[in-house]
Amino acid sequence: MADGSIKKMGEVARRTLATPALADRTILLVDDDPANIQHVREGLASHGYRFREAHDGTEALRSLREVRPDLIIMDVEMPRLGGVEVCRIIKANGGEGGFGFIPVILVTARQAAGKVEGLELGADDYLVKPFDMLELSARVKSMLRLKALQDAVVEKNRELDNKNRELDKANKELAQKREELLALTRVDALTGLYNRRYFEERLTEEFVRSTRYRSPLSLVMMDIDHFKKLNDTYGHPFGDEVLRQVARTIKGKLREVDFVARYGGEEMIALLPETGPKEAFGACERVREAIASLQLEYRNQDGSRQLVRCTASLGVASVPSKRLPVMEELLRVADVCLYEAKAAGRNCVRQYQDESPE
Repeated sequence: MADGSIKKMGEVARRTLATPALADRTILLVDDDPANIQHVREGLASHGYRFREAHDGTEALRSLREVRPDLIIMDVEMPRLGGVEVCRIIKANGGEGGFGFIPVILVTARQAAGKVEGLELGADDYLVKPFDMLELSARVKSMLRLKALQDAVVEKNRELDNKNRELDKANKELAQKREELLALTRVDALTGLYNRRYFEERLTEEFVRSTRYRSPLSLVMMDIDHFKKLNDTYGHPFGDEVLRQVARTIKGKLREVDFVARYGGEEMIALLPETGPKEAFGACERVREAIASLQLEYRNQDGSRQLVRCTASLGVASVPSKRLPVMEELLRVADVCLYEAKAAGRNCVRQYQDESPE
């Protein structure tokens, strides 16, 4: 490992934890000669380390799967699978999903052979037999400190990842709550349609867009016929149900891009983007017919059921129009058309006839 990386990990660790205790660290000793293993164990016994043994590379990998040692001291030359090959496998699987970071000290009886190769494969240190036990002890301590610092960095990164995930989750929940709160300020609680205030905001936006791009825009005002009589005859709870059913019917007959709101009392309003006079009149007729086809069930006090019908009157106006240069005029003429529909006997559509459209 490069000196710069070791220094960086040391700085992180010093900011986050005290000097790690090295006692009770686990060292895996890998050598095909039991005498060599015993020699190392005796030389390091006073430090309180725990030891595991393996007598070839295959056994070493099996031990690695059972327990994650803090350090491996491994002979280079062993039967079946040598130390260099085992080191290659360990370092190739050094991620969190594999063995993780485990420092490796390679040991050989050959003076220079394999040293460069071993270090290039990721071995963290290299000793030549016979070695001085004090030197081995110093190098073991250095590698165990490195391992402790690396573990601290990994743990801190994991904590940061967890905190970031928690923060992301909290932000998403907060955004969802904001959307829910925003929806509550925009939606009529009884009908589920948008409310008047939000409708007027959207109307302003759509009117400006229509004026700028000369795109068609139609406005529909509609009113449930004889709604007061329905309320007086069947009661306000039934009247509320009529409003809900009519609202669902209107939305069901218009497009997803159309914007429907409760404008006040039994009056609804709809904004139809990219819709000219002919298409708007057709949409109004579909809505009117659907409302007239509703069969609303009322339960009398004696338990009997009664089917109640209702109708609606609709007024519609469209822009661009030279006679409707401002949004207020569009609203006014749509409202005038609505009252013309009521005066004509209700359950009908009246449309503003612009003799000089743009």
